[in-house]
Amino acid sequence: MHFLEQTTQDLRNFLSALKPASATGNAPRYPKLTVITPSYNQAAFLERTILSVLNQGYPNLEYIIVDGGSNDGSVEVIKKYEQYLSWWVSEKDRGQVHAINKALERATGEYISFQNSDDVYFPGTFTRFGEAALKYPVDILYGDLYMITTDDEVTEILKTTSYDFDSQILEGMQIHNQSLFFKRSLVEKYGMFDESFRFAFDYDFITRYTSHPSTTTKKIDGLGGALRVHAEAKSSTIATTIGREEHARVQKLYISTNTGLNKMKYLWCRVRKIAYFILRFDIQYIRFRLSR
Repeated sequence: MHFLEQTTQDLRNFLSALKPASATGNAPRYPKLTVITPSYNQAAFLERTILSVLNQGYPNLEYIIVDGGSNDGSVEVIKKYEQYLSWWVSEKDRGQVHAINKALERATGEYISFQNSDDVYFPGTFTRFGEAALKYPVDILYGDLYMITTDDEVTEILKTTSYDFDSQILEGMQIHNQSLFFKRSLVEKYGMFDESFRFAFDYDFITRYTSHPSTTTKKIDGLGGALRVHAEAKSSTIATTIGREEHARVQKLYISTNTGLNKMKYLWCRVRKIAYFILRFDIQYIRFRLSR
């Protein structure tokens, strides 16, 4: 069976129903993880997002859902699982970023992750995170992600490299929230998410946090989560307009005014990325990305 077909079957099975948690070897030592789901009128996908969190079986979990006053059945979905939630609310808010910030104010986990109400985590993500956090107690942990359809078909993999700040500025997003875990202490040091952004708030806070040399990062091998592609997603509606403008706004804060230097750095970033996958003998992925 083709790899993507098998991955699709595994994901669909994982999201099919609530499954009893299984014992985890290092459970007592795993750091507390706060997972946040901002939600608004995504009832068609919300339950699968919730199941992708609860079915991880992570033993030290705080799960928060902040709904913006949905009227499409989302509240009924949330109530179905409210016994497993640390806190949830459904009330009018100022949008996705405000919803996440409301949850950040309540978060008590050592690490935080947020998953949009139409995206999902892959099986085993939290266990892999917990083990990595024990081995590498860095500020930011992250992994690879997949693209999926409305019916959970896995269509494409998006692999990440080790983090590089110049690449973040000159090439764009190096870390994606679908597979991101960051320490709560970063929020305490460098502030909440900027509500003036509608699309690129994640690009902003990752860039802002990692602009400080003391911030440490580590890539975790393997899958983290999946971005769902559908007609109403922000990546489909405002990515090339508002999203592009907001990315440029962030880049302007950090990019050098020396265009010659920027061109040299950009070339180095491209070479660095290709070299990263060559050293891992991932020629197939290099060919795929170069063809995009």
